[in-house]
Amino acid sequence: MKYLVTGGAGFIGSNFLVKYVSERPNDHFFCIDKLSYASNLESLSPVADLPNYQFARLNLVDFDATTQLVKEYAPDVIIHFAAESHVDRSISGPAEFIQSNIVGTFNLLEAAKQTGISKFHHVSTDEVYGSLGEEGLFVETTPYDPSSPYSASKAASDHLVRAYNRTYKLPVTITNCSNNYGPRQFPEKLIPLMILNCLEGKPLPIYGQGLNTRDWLYVDDHNSAIMAVVDRGREGETYNIGGNAEQKNIDVVKTICRLMGEETGKGDLSHLMTYVADRPGHDWRYAIDASKLRDELGWEPTETFDTGIRKTIRWYLENDAWVADVKSGDYQKWLDTNYAGRN
Repeated sequence: MKYLVTGGAGFIGSNFLVKYVSERPNDHFFCIDKLSYASNLESLSPVADLPNYQFARLNLVDFDATTQLVKEYAPDVIIHFAAESHVDRSISGPAEFIQSNIVGTFNLLEAAKQTGISKFHHVSTDEVYGSLGEEGLFVETTPYDPSSPYSASKAASDHLVRAYNRTYKLPVTITNCSNNYGPRQFPEKLIPLMILNCLEGKPLPIYGQGLNTRDWLYVDDHNSAIMAVVDRGREGETYNIGGNAEQKNIDVVKTICRLMGEETGKGDLSHLMTYVADRPGHDWRYAIDASKLRDELGWEPTETFDTGIRKTIRWYLENDAWVADVKSGDYQKWLDTNYAGRN
């Protein structure tokens, strides 16, 4: 089996490749990535020299290059991780999200349609559904109601993928996942930002009062769900992926402060917590009903939030070279842009 994996040098894609390139030596994996600020080839070093792995730098916005690569490689399966994914950046600069998430997905679909594949799997987010109140869960039929330029661009890409299935009979599946965390995540997202700021004794910026709630999904659980859908999911179907781990943002930060204190011997670091102005259109709560995935494909998460967050913290503590690499240049510019003046 030949897999083309887009966005494979990013957080979720790199964890996917590190796992499955090694576990499936008789399959071939071709990773493409534009190598944006949040991508890191060092994340792929465990598989870089394996014979069933290949990498090329490619921006999906380039239609001709995308079409040529897909035609030449002729994959059996395309797994489409590539996306601009951070809500804050989509608010301050939405144009890049429209290009990467909508135009890039369109170009890849066109290339897949021309080549002929056995499956096109599109990785999406629960943010397309908008915001929940204090009760209820997102299901696969929840109406789309995106709040940010990021979630709107992902909603548009989801609709494109479904349209190519219905109009052109392209064999597709879609997954919409809850908030991911784990190793190799760029420190613009909540959990790695808090871990690394704890390490350096820096303030831990929390939006509003920290009461917004998310369902947290460990990245390896997410990837095992994706592979279950790729291997056994029904064509044209959408599957929600959740971690059964709802947490208020403030509780996530408090847990990190406690565990970082235990792991480093510094004691509880909650004194570093600080509150900053909330972001516009901040969704109140996300929560996933993943029963369709469980009932049809037998998938359930293996990590609780307690086990997953401790694994995550230990990975960052044990991989200081990776941390030093991602904290240069663009990372600092991102912090300056997004947190300047938010006192």
